[in-house]
Amino acid sequence: MGHTGMDTDVVIAGAGPTGLMLACELRLAGVDVVVVERLAERSGESRAGGMHSRTLEVLDQRGVLDRFLAVGELTPVGHFSGIWLDFDGFESRHPHPLMLLQSTFERVQEEWAAELGVRVRWSSEVSGIHQDEAGVTVELRTAEAAPTTLRARYLVGCDGGRSTVRKLSGIAFPGTPATMTALLGDVELPDLPEDFIFMRRCPDGHFSAFALEPGWHRVITSEYDHVADRDEPATFEQLRESLIRLAGTDFGMRSPKWISRFGDAARQAARYREGRVMLAGDAAHIHYPAGGQGLNMGVQDAVNLGWKLASVVRGRAPESLLDSYHTERHLVGERVLQNTRAQAALARPGAQMDALREVFGSLIVFDEVNQYLRGMISALDIRYPVDGNHPLAGRRVPDADLKTPDGVTRVYELLHAARPVLLDLRGSAEVAAAVEGWADRVDLVEARSEDDHWPVPALGEIPAPAALLIRPDGHVAWAAGGAPDTSGLRTALGTWFGPALRG
Repeated sequence: MGHTGMDTDVVIAGAGPTGLMLACELRLAGVDVVVVERLAERSGESRAGGMHSRTLEVLDQRGVLDRFLAVGELTPVGHFSGIWLDFDGFESRHPHPLMLLQSTFERVQEEWAAELGVRVRWSSEVSGIHQDEAGVTVELRTAEAAPTTLRARYLVGCDGGRSTVRKLSGIAFPGTPATMTALLGDVELPDLPEDFIFMRRCPDGHFSAFALEPGWHRVITSEYDHVADRDEPATFEQLRESLIRLAGTDFGMRSPKWISRFGDAARQAARYREGRVMLAGDAAHIHYPAGGQGLNMGVQDAVNLGWKLASVVRGRAPESLLDSYHTERHLVGERVLQNTRAQAALARPGAQMDALREVFGSLIVFDEVNQYLRGMISALDIRYPVDGNHPLAGRRVPDADLKTPDGVTRVYELLHAARPVLLDLRGSAEVAAAVEGWADRVDLVEARSEDDHWPVPALGEIPAPAALLIRPDGHVAWAAGGAPDTSGLRTALGTWFGPALRG
């Protein structure tokens, strides 16, 4: 460890997709981490069912995407409130969503985390938090008679929408309450017509059904203006009765794997950081699961936070760097809450909403509208507020083909180690000199772009840059189109990766 009195550098509460992704990011940076999970084992439930382009790119940046592609299925379409979006021709190597059950995603994540040395403690529920100037003491309720404590420098709550970490930290969770009830189940559905397509709207709500794996369907029923008690168990009979009310039949529903309930409540933590405690994933934001954005946003929260937290823990950057996590990701969360509120409203029954959906559907066929919505749903169009006027500043870097002295590579292959990269595409001596003070934490790579223009969502193609400073999360911290402004480069290096080494 190297820190007197500490059991670990970081405790992560929650071993779901967000917590495991953050743990892997921290371990790649050499940070010691312990994940605590209140469950005794995996439940087998799979609320999320897929990953969008940006999440696939993030996994590609770490060199593990093939593991997930091997167990999922790519699909060429997505949707906005059940209205189809076309993902063909997207400005990404991975334009199509990957259909993959959350339980499978977590299994592959666990294997990767184990390889990196992540420790997971099951049956360990956070019951108390005490912060001081040096660290945070985490009290755990376990199967043992006496409470257990862990001492760490930081704690990250990835413990879901009812986050204990958020509540114990006194972080407000404002937003809008639920106005409807949805039931979800993975079941056999032998009598579903072969020509049934995804979603059907009804006078009192809507239902959807889609194949997950051979013989099994995910069924979701949504009924408006009725909100169930959150603590009331969801049952197979409730799902069957709801489907009959909406569809007039249960399509022979049988053999449920699991049943769950959700609504359209939309809430977001007032702040993502309280001293040495941070929030990520559903602990920081909940919303109607329209467009399949929840798991993706949590994974991307983790990748934004991971390198920043690692830099602070290792003494390479000031603690103020952690404030940029809230600044960047809170804005993203606000936008997702808004678009999911819009999707929930568009799905409501009634003649007025039927007319609005018809108008909305006629607009989606325009390339500009389709591009805007798919960029938002996939998160490829995110631009963080970083200094600089270059079109790539703040955006995720395109995965361009590069020619290096060692052969042909891709930009994302340079990010496998989760370290910052200064990519010099013109062989500038000034760029090489500027980064010398950060040589211990930034990798300088000289290469040539194989293409004169790079594709960027919402911008089309732009001229290949002269130089790029790429953060470990794949977003551009600084870019130059012509002769590099090395003073701007040094400012960016200091802002994101701490002060230069003396001498």
